[in-house]
Amino acid sequence: MGLFGLFKRNDINEGVEQYKNTNAAVLLDVRTREEYSEGHIEKSINLPLQEIKNAPKVIKKKDTPLFVYCHSGARSANAVNHLKHMGYTNVTNIGGIIHYQGNIVTD
Repeated sequence: MGLFGLFKRNDINEGVEQYKNTNAAVLLDVRTREEYSEGHIEKSINLPLQEIKNAPKVIKKKDTPLFVYCHSGARSANAVNHLKHMGYTNVTNIGGIIHYQGNIVTD
């Protein structure tokens, strides 16, 4: 990765497409429950960053493909690091929902 690669933002739109094309994948929203209820990507699971230690209760298999997003991409980057330290092996930060161009659903 060159110097400019350090500043490349994850493209949530590409990430969601990759999620849709990955067998048995989970789309994980790590925003607060309130943020999630105000609008989220369809079929995503809400596991707030503050509760990431509970991931094994929600995602049993450590090799499950996880596509993680938040509001801007910062919390999802943090969540990805935590998940990897917990032994999850297939985790991708896809960035922030603020850049998502698809449909948003509410509870």
